[in-house]
Amino acid sequence: MSTDVISARAGTGAPDRIGRVPKYYRIKQRLLQMTDERAPGAPMPAERLLAVEFRTSRTTVRRAMQELVSEGRLDRIQGRGTFVARPKVYRTLQLTSYTEDMRAQGLNPASRVLDIGYVPADAELAALLEVAPQDRVLRIERLRLAGGEPMAIEATHLSARRFPRLRRNLSRYTSLYTTLAEVYGVRPVEADETIETSPATPREAGLLGTDVGLPMLLLSRHARDETGTPVEWVRSVYRGSRYKFTATLTRPAP
Repeated sequence: MSTDVISARAGTGAPDRIGRVPKYYRIKQRLLQMTDERAPGAPMPAERLLAVEFRTSRTTVRRAMQELVSEGRLDRIQGRGTFVARPKVYRTLQLTSYTEDMRAQGLNPASRVLDIGYVPADAELAALLEVAPQDRVLRIERLRLAGGEPMAIEATHLSARRFPRLRRNLSRYTSLYTTLAEVYGVRPVEADETIETSPATPREAGLLGTDVGLPMLLLSRHARDETGTPVEWVRSVYRGSRYKFTATLTRPAP
């Protein structure tokens, strides 16, 4: 039998199905062996060198590497190359700040403000924050980093009426949640959070140091205080290759 042919059993009692293994998939398996032999963060050979070594086209190598990047086994950094992926940063799905999450893992969190200013609330944002349409909303967009590495782009929206002078007060604290607690006596205690996937836009790819079109994790958080009053609405884009989320699930009582 040709080495290009494999047998796969569909299920118990089902007959074997014979199919040819695509060439890029065989290259992918060889690349996986290479990642196992290298330390996390180690560079991978260039596509042209791999094409010569595997006696195939760069297109085939590129497809195999692209799948491994999407699966989080390789990490591609714009302008630098492709590297063996480091262990993913994890976040437990609970109502904590980015700063708290990173410090809990022994990482040094940092943020760079990309944009901050007031925007008029459209109908959707007005409903989320329970403000009147066209009311002023403070929008804070930040690039989140861990150990100097870009991890996420986060855009937070808060009512300017409820939190006057918040833009000025933020300069006194390292965390938004600390600012809300210390200055306004407000603490988020519950939130609805959704997680989706979305391809990286050119801007997101440039800021996060990845490729356009790679899968990103898109999070939306709608947080409320102890009275049920909305505190913030946040939209975050995380690098799918560097981040994972964990949650503890419980079965509801019958």
